[in-house]
Amino acid sequence: MGDTRRRGAVALGVTALVAPLTLALGAAPAQAASCTTQTGPYQKKVEKFLGRPADGKQSTADCKAIRAFQTKHGIKPNIGYAGPVTWGVMDLMTKQKAVGKNPNKSGKCPVNKGRIACVNLTLQLSWIQDGKKVVYGPVPVRTGRNGYETRTGLKKVYWRNIDHHSTIYDVPMPYSQFFDGGQAFHSAGVSMWNPPGSHGCVNMTKTDAKKYWSLLKKGDDVYVYGRKPGT
Repeated sequence: MGDTRRRGAVALGVTALVAPLTLALGAAPAQAASCTTQTGPYQKKVEKFLGRPADGKQSTADCKAIRAFQTKHGIKPNIGYAGPVTWGVMDLMTKQKAVGKNPNKSGKCPVNKGRIACVNLTLQLSWIQDGKKVVYGPVPVRTGRNGYETRTGLKKVYWRNIDHHSTIYDVPMPYSQFFDGGQAFHSAGVSMWNPPGSHGCVNMTKTDAKKYWSLLKKGDDVYVYGRKPGT
């Protein structure tokens, strides 16, 4: 989240960007100095997720693949260890992918409000719907970490600032659409799966934040529900 110079500051959603909802791996620039030879508690599950031979034993190739994934998504230390944080991110990605194009299957996000932006904290997904029709999404988002949770409930977009800059954290918050104090949808510059999360805002990729900017307007409803893993 960020400061709003209108309603008193709360907190910003650390900058965060990401690729669309995909399990693809990219090149990992700043690699860790060394690769661990230790077998992690989630070794077999992590290997399977990455398309590696799921033998439950750490190999040099396993470590390099795990480390590339960790580096891409800002998981530290990025030493190729198949620990709970790495598996937690992979498990969340798997659950997000399983949602498909029907994110409101449970009917928890109101369908009687017309245009509304929905945020499922449990799955770290957001989408815009109009009645029962999904207009855009679902897309991966990065919400508030433990102690800075994105607040749940029905809200409204009350202020929009396409070039907002947080004076609390001294970071840019492009395409900001504030819906609860200093909590807003906005573009950010790290992976959407980068732990532990934002300072309350709903971080989005630039592509998704721009689309939300074009689809939402002041006064539109926002509904936030669920609970982010780890909070």
